[in-house]
Amino acid sequence: MKANIFNKQKKFEEAVLSGEMEYSSYYKDSFKRLKKNKMAMVCLVVIIALIILAVFAPFFAPYDPNLQDYAAILQKPSAAHPFGTDEYGRDILSRIIYGTRISLSVGILAQLIATVIGVTLGALAAYYGGWVDTLISRIMEIFAAFPDLIFAMGIMFVLGPGMKNIFIALGLLTWVRTARMIRGSILQLKEKEYVEAAKASGATPFHIITKHLIPNCLSTVIVLVTLGIPNAIMYEASLSFLGMGIQPPTPSWGSMISFAQPYISYLPSYSIFPGIAIMITVIAFNIFGDGLRDALDPKMKNQ
Repeated sequence: MKANIFNKQKKFEEAVLSGEMEYSSYYKDSFKRLKKNKMAMVCLVVIIALIILAVFAPFFAPYDPNLQDYAAILQKPSAAHPFGTDEYGRDILSRIIYGTRISLSVGILAQLIATVIGVTLGALAAYYGGWVDTLISRIMEIFAAFPDLIFAMGIMFVLGPGMKNIFIALGLLTWVRTARMIRGSILQLKEKEYVEAAKASGATPFHIITKHLIPNCLSTVIVLVTLGIPNAIMYEASLSFLGMGIQPPTPSWGSMISFAQPYISYLPSYSIFPGIAIMITVIAFNIFGDGLRDALDPKMKNQ
């Protein structure tokens, strides 16, 4: 019996060592495949540019986004104001640049919350099975039963508008897909020999889940986060458009489009430019996410 356990442990250690080598090689090969996808790399450059724009917004914005100039109300695009001004005389370009901070922070932080919840519950459901799996699966079904935007509106109605609350609302909105994907992956992985060897060597469930199962789902998590960020940005813009998201005077692309409605016939650029900003950001993340998914797909290894 002891010899059998020792052999399993030895195989387990060899598997871990081999896995580390394959792990590194896997991501190197994936990055090589990603570089061959020109559209994905262009979108990656766009995403990096958006991040730089958000971080260094004060250096790129020509004006304070909340500076009101009543002598320049609803001006059309000009040399002084390339995107025009709003109903308070605020520079639209500056507000769009600062709005990049809001959209990216909401998208990224909301996805981090959703990832932590989804990975944790999905891993627990798959590993333990039984009543744990049944309970978590029923909770996922309840959350998935509601239309996404209406569910987010309901959460915001309870919590109230604001930056922190929108992080929570969108995090609670999008964790189900992550949990389902992780659950499916771990259901397959937990039957592998290295997991059985880890159990035989006396490893705790926490150690097995955190050190062996979740790391092998990392590529799935990366893709889910990348594809989830544009969804969160769209939901934030929708909630802000409806007045339940980011509150004025904080610049938000969705709220800018909402406030531009009464002036759309006179000053269409007021709503067009924030809409273009949303479109570029969402398309960039979606195309890059698709390229990343293809690059991380083992079936694409020989392509």
